[in-house]
Amino acid sequence: MALAFCGNENNSAAYNVDNGVLNNGCFVDALNVVPHVFLLFITFPILFIGWGSQSSKVHIHHSTWLHFPGHNLRWILTFILLFVLVCEIAEGIVSDGISNSRHLHLYMPAGMAFLAAITSVVYYHNIETSNFPKLLIALLFYWTLAFITKTIKFVKFCDNNIGFSQLRFCLTGLLVILYGMLLAVEINVIRVRRYVFFKNPKEVKPPEDLQDLGVRFLQPFVNLLSKGTYWWMNTFIKTAHKKPIDMKTIGKLPIAMRALTNYVLLNEAFEAQKNKRSQYPQGSKSIWCALCSAFGKPLILSSTFRILADLLGFAGPLCIFGIVHHVGNTDRPSHSQINVLGVFFISSEEFLSNAYVLAVLLFFALLLQRTFLQASYYVAIETGINLRGAIQTKIYNKIMQLSTSNMSMGEMTAGQICNLVAIDTNQLMWFFFLCPNLWAMPVQIIVGVLLLYYLLGISALIGAVVIIVLAPVQYFVATKLSQAQRSTLEYSNERLKKTNEMLRGIKLLKLYAWEHIFHSSVEETRLKEMTSLKAFALYTSISIFMNAAIPIAAVLTTFVVHAHLTKDDDEFSPQVAFASLSLFHILVTPLFLLSSVVRSTVKALVSVQKLSEFLASEEIGEEHDKCSEQRNAVNHSKYQAVITNGFFTWTPEGAPALSNIDIQIPQGQLTMIVGQVGCGKSSLLLATLGEMQKISGNIFWNSSIPDSETGEDVSAEKETAVDVEFRRRGSVAYASQKPWLLNATVEENITFESPFSKQRYKAVIDACSLQPDIDILPHGDQTQIGERGINLSGGQRQRISVARALYQQTSVVFLDDPFSALDIHLSDHLMQEGILKMLREDKRTIILVTHKLQYLPHADWIIAMKDGTIQREGTLKDIQKSETELFEHWKTLMNRQDQDLEKETIIERKTVLERKNHRRTTYSREALLNDDEEDEEEITESDDEDNLSSVLHQRAKMPWRACGKYLSSAGILLLPLLVFSQLLKHTVMVAIDYCLAKWTSAAIFATVTEKQKNCTDCQNFDHAYYSKVFSILCCIGIILCLVTSIAVEWTGLKVAKKLHSALLNKIILAPMRFFETTPLGSILNRFSADCNTIDQHIPATLECLSRSTLLCVSALAVISYVTPMFLIALVPLAIICYFIQKYFRVASRDLQQLDDSTQLPLLSHFSETVEGLTTIRAFRYEARFRQKLLEYTDSNNIASLFLTAANRWLEVRMEYIGACVVLIAAVTSITNYLKNPLSSGLVGLGLTYALMVSNYLNWMVRNLADMEIQLGAVKRINGLLKTEAENYEGLLTPSQIPQNWPDQGEIQIQNLSVRYDSNLKPVLKHVNAHLSPGQKIGICGRTGSGKSSFSLAFFRMVDTFEGRIIIDGIDIAKLPLQTLRSRLSIILQDPILFSGTIRFNLDPEKKCTDSVLWEALEIAQLKHVVKALPGGLDAIVTEGGENFSQGQRQLFCLARAFVRKTSIFIMDEATASIDMATENILQKVVMTAFADRTVVTIAHRVHTILNADLVIVMKRGVILEYDKPEVLLEQEDSVFASFVQADK
Repeated sequence: MALAFCGNENNSAAYNVDNGVLNNGCFVDALNVVPHVFLLFITFPILFIGWGSQSSKVHIHHSTWLHFPGHNLRWILTFILLFVLVCEIAEGIVSDGISNSRHLHLYMPAGMAFLAAITSVVYYHNIETSNFPKLLIALLFYWTLAFITKTIKFVKFCDNNIGFSQLRFCLTGLLVILYGMLLAVEINVIRVRRYVFFKNPKEVKPPEDLQDLGVRFLQPFVNLLSKGTYWWMNTFIKTAHKKPIDMKTIGKLPIAMRALTNYVLLNEAFEAQKNKRSQYPQGSKSIWCALCSAFGKPLILSSTFRILADLLGFAGPLCIFGIVHHVGNTDRPSHSQINVLGVFFISSEEFLSNAYVLAVLLFFALLLQRTFLQASYYVAIETGINLRGAIQTKIYNKIMQLSTSNMSMGEMTAGQICNLVAIDTNQLMWFFFLCPNLWAMPVQIIVGVLLLYYLLGISALIGAVVIIVLAPVQYFVATKLSQAQRSTLEYSNERLKKTNEMLRGIKLLKLYAWEHIFHSSVEETRLKEMTSLKAFALYTSISIFMNAAIPIAAVLTTFVVHAHLTKDDDEFSPQVAFASLSLFHILVTPLFLLSSVVRSTVKALVSVQKLSEFLASEEIGEEHDKCSEQRNAVNHSKYQAVITNGFFTWTPEGAPALSNIDIQIPQGQLTMIVGQVGCGKSSLLLATLGEMQKISGNIFWNSSIPDSETGEDVSAEKETAVDVEFRRRGSVAYASQKPWLLNATVEENITFESPFSKQRYKAVIDACSLQPDIDILPHGDQTQIGERGINLSGGQRQRISVARALYQQTSVVFLDDPFSALDIHLSDHLMQEGILKMLREDKRTIILVTHKLQYLPHADWIIAMKDGTIQREGTLKDIQKSETELFEHWKTLMNRQDQDLEKETIIERKTVLERKNHRRTTYSREALLNDDEEDEEEITESDDEDNLSSVLHQRAKMPWRACGKYLSSAGILLLPLLVFSQLLKHTVMVAIDYCLAKWTSAAIFATVTEKQKNCTDCQNFDHAYYSKVFSILCCIGIILCLVTSIAVEWTGLKVAKKLHSALLNKIILAPMRFFETTPLGSILNRFSADCNTIDQHIPATLECLSRSTLLCVSALAVISYVTPMFLIALVPLAIICYFIQKYFRVASRDLQQLDDSTQLPLLSHFSETVEGLTTIRAFRYEARFRQKLLEYTDSNNIASLFLTAANRWLEVRMEYIGACVVLIAAVTSITNYLKNPLSSGLVGLGLTYALMVSNYLNWMVRNLADMEIQLGAVKRINGLLKTEAENYEGLLTPSQIPQNWPDQGEIQIQNLSVRYDSNLKPVLKHVNAHLSPGQKIGICGRTGSGKSSFSLAFFRMVDTFEGRIIIDGIDIAKLPLQTLRSRLSIILQDPILFSGTIRFNLDPEKKCTDSVLWEALEIAQLKHVVKALPGGLDAIVTEGGENFSQGQRQLFCLARAFVRKTSIFIMDEATASIDMATENILQKVVMTAFADRTVVTIAHRVHTILNADLVIVMKRGVILEYDKPEVLLEQEDSVFASFVQADK
């Protein structure tokens, strides 16, 4: 048929112009084409020439972007315009179908208008991004012309009495309004920007954020289309595929989203609430009000989007109803056709009864619904993230002002505060995510039930009741689930504590052959954990089961009841059935969400309650504003600080901890505070710093000292009265008694944000003798110190803390007992070089709290304290004159301590350095290799490690090997059950819906047949057969849901149990070398984070992934079965899908890791601040730490926002693809039906499944990405499972080893050479020695000479590659390791105690009687200590033995060795941390109590082995001298003699 613009019928009215040109419909339509052609002609050259060349630049530099006035309104109007134009095109095509000719003018102008509308918005976007408004004049002309021509058309319709009943009239009217509004928007831009018709145009700069090219998060700045589809993320996700995403890639946060901006917003809201409720300022109600007023607006927007999306969601079922009805209805009633102006008009009803129109409308409704839904999610999540940042900042600012007593008196622990930050702020964030559901869900449920009632009548309500009744059960299961999770967490914490202890003390466990005891202890806790994990798994599987089974149950009851209630079979038709089925799918979602929303709301209420309690807690120095401004009180500049008549307490109502304090601290001098333990020395320092509650009295600081050297920025924080008083106190360098370290490098800890000066830094390091310690650290002073200095010894922590105080340039230095964890020599060096030389010579004011009385002569001023009061104050001479008794008491103590000092030697200090150097070489070489341990497997898989593309290829690959490992761990029985039950379940699901299609089609067919036969007495259609089959299938489906959910969780449990057990076995039997070269944190992470992932997360993700994947597959299969043509369209969609998921997975994994990794520094910054609060306040570093917090919060938030945007990017794309699937399925079904009729039931089935695809596609990809991240845990554990175990087997059987071996204690060492690893140099070379039974042997030598290696060789802890050791006639290489190690005793240099009782620490094997244990304690000089403890032998030892001093811990280790009555006893520098007097007693005891045992002593102080029977002097792994000590001493040139000489 020939095409013509006005139609090609002869004598057509379309060409008739008798009544005037404007009364010809075709001419008016032709006139309407003019504006569109005008716009296309004008804008195309500008677009191609102007922007074609520089479009790339425009995109890269978003610094010119800005939004013209009415930006969003313009985009919204354009979208509505496009939709109306599509309707106009469709209306033209449908109405043209009535006539025999083709009237192009009915839809071609609308088509041109559609093109022009798209062009207008592209043109506008380019003008806007390049900020060149003059070119908008073209659009002004276009809107004017379009408005005029459309108005002419509309007026002509009115003249011809065409009214609202005709669709084209309504569409034209809408277009007139839209063009008019767009014209108004354009005029408004001229009015505001004055770019034309005005003399001076207004210059507008783009947003401030975009000037800074560091901002990469563009969501707030892009246009509406890009906002809705996350188009701006495309380049980001593409680059992620090329190179890994790091903090640099994601850039900074836009200003409006920064923590500071949101904090200010929240604070203003808080202040407003305070003013409203002045009588009770805090309280959860006012917090809720403040949160709502600060962050309520975006939530309203999010809820609006959500409700719109939910309402649009109902378009699906309604369109299915219409399409299936249209397809099934063969005899359509013909409508009266109206022919005016030479063309036909149709009504809205006729238009909507066209199946193709419905398919297109459904497509648009889906697009819009998905866009709104994702926009709602995004706005809610962004608001939640902003809120979290604001609350965290609020909490941090409160921490900075917290009263110290709150912390020390246990009212608020660091743990509680960290929970507030880590858990409660996240609960609130989650509540804000889910908040829109609170309003949207009721709307969705009500509309859904009403529609169901409309379709099915009373039976719909029965189905809805089934769902609603089961919802509380869901809630019950959800609460049980969170309880199970809580108890699992408790057990898992206990297990981790035990694992941690086991790994820390692994050397001792191996030497004492106690691995099995700790192994079974961990296993026992794991068993308890598994029990609560079983409960967790059970409730999870019930929850999964109910999610799947409730819809089936609801559909079953509804349709069976409906079938029996309906008299007229018309009501039981495919369109009703499948529209109802879709409605049930929609209804189930909010009801399941309900339980999590309710739970989240409850948690949020609790969190706000906690938050309000915290914010109401006491702040520091609230009392101080009574202070008078008596600056003249400190009129003499010789005093730095004066306290008059001071009474101080920790708690407001408590008794004063310090009373009658009157002290003067001389400026530029060394003041020492001395006194017994617990007499209030540290409290006095803190009171001076203003950390204690003041009852009465005054503190005056000398304000003449300039504050400039602190470099402190006393910025925007509002100063209270207390700040004014204490501002006069400058920054004080304060080293607390318990050292406080940052989680940063050693260097950063010492410089503490002060400018770096190499010379000063070196002097401080030297004064604190830190160089030898720095040398043994893996990366020197650039080594990261773990949280709370976990990877340093107590002495190292103390010295770094003191070094920080020495390094600062402040005029006042407070040192609280800096010598407590240092040996005498280090203390002396620190006193001379650090305190006297560096500080006093600089005329700094120093206050030193100490127990080391030998330093009193150095003091310029002494404050002696007793029981919280000042006993005496003055110089040493003053005290000597006035308090002779006190002075004499000090003198005796001084002498005793001085003797200790003389015993220390310079040589030992040098040897310490050497030993540390040696250790460093053995351990740091491989420690470095382990930094990248996470990815080692990935790299070894790729052949070319340097080839970037192969590494990137690895990143894009799914870890199938780990997945295989995980599933194979499930065992032979479970794996097939898992796979078959899933496949069977989904097959039955399809069968249920297929059965419904057949049933309804048969019912409708029976009705049609009846009507055709026109019989009145025909039998009604019998539903019984179908309802039976349907019921049976539904019941099988429900049972299979239960089976699959249990199978998945059961698999998860089995794998979790198996992997943990295998990991524990491997680790505990690994050689010592493994622990020396693998960071402890890395091993612990496998047991904590990775085990937790395998225990709790993988099963749920696996279930979700398999469900969504199989649903998609079954849906696509059903659609393809109904209309095979669909397969052709499926191919390109599948390819697009594949690429989207491939790119998304890589970006998502990187962003997820960034999100996790940026959270850690934030949380550790909080815990560090809480622990070092007094130090930070003393230094006056509050503002710096606040700034740091803002940086950490922002970097965590930007990662979270990018992750959210990436998820939205994926979901929008996947759901658009889903919408395309629906459109294609609908169009092919309709076309297929028209060509060769198929049952309308199958068409309904295909469409219902197509709707499901759009829901589950993005879940599939999201779960795939989650699964990939979670399988990393399996992969890492798998890596550790490849560790080689020690060879525990021996050549000798137990029967060949004498029961009491070794009973003599004779040791023969023949040509022994050992090394730490096969690729390292030997540490002992060809050593020969013979030790007779009962001999006492001393081994000495400088550090690194092989002394310790010598002792480890007896236990086969090192690799013996040559020679042998024979003990009592048996070569130890032939013995099983367990036997060998259990028959020898050793005391290590570092004392290790485990948490538990004293009894457990001495005898974990429970072999000895109490009398033996008491005897051992007596030998170790500990009997009186233990007797005094509550419980005696059953007294508790805390983790690491923290409740005993270092010396006492060492003595417990001695007692532990004495308990083992072995004939060979090795002491490896075991008395290093014991004072001289105790050591002398011990030496005597060893000589007497072990008269008949062979004792090998590795000497720390040479004089301890002067009484030995034999001395071995070692150097570089060989024996240098080997004789009796007296013989060696007589030889003048002997090395031993020189050692002894130096030791005197």
